[in-house]
Amino acid sequence: MPVKIRLQRHGKKGKPFFWIVAADARSKRDGKYLEKLGTYNPNTNPATINLDIDGSVKWLENGAQPTDTARALLGYKGVMLKKHLKGGVTKGALTEEQAEAKFNAWVEEKAAKINSKATGLQSDKDAVASAALDAEKVVNEARIVANTPVVEAPVEETATEEVVAEEAATEEVVAESTDESAEKE
Repeated sequence: MPVKIRLQRHGKKGKPFFWIVAADARSKRDGKYLEKLGTYNPNTNPATINLDIDGSVKWLENGAQPTDTARALLGYKGVMLKKHLKGGVTKGALTEEQAEAKFNAWVEEKAAKINSKATGLQSDKDAVASAALDAEKVVNEARIVANTPVVEAPVEETATEEVVAEEAATEEVVAESTDESAEKE
């Protein structure tokens, strides 16, 4: 019986969620499977992949063929590397401890890359949010200034009365000066 490691679609329309399964090659895409090996959620950034690494290696060693997408996911999680290292142990090129040490070092390096990407995405998201908040503050301040009632109207009336009083005083001074100039003539 030819066995494939492939994705089985779940989730709702527009929000796919996949199970990574070992299934008979002749079964339907979402049909009967032999073993569930993990899950894959492409809706998150970075994508979330949970995988039984040892179970996947066991199926690969027994002749299961992964589909292209499943092979990419298995390679991303290190299953293909672990299978390769197990082949080296079988041939005597490596000891079990050396193979395990190489695999663990690779896993730690991969986890560091994923964490740096996640923190970079979060910092970009925070920067965009703070810029939006600053822009919103500017718009709100402008809106508050535009909507404040004009309190200067009564002040202008008193200012107008003062201006009128000053004009009257200057007219009296001008009239007195013209009277004095008329008397001199």
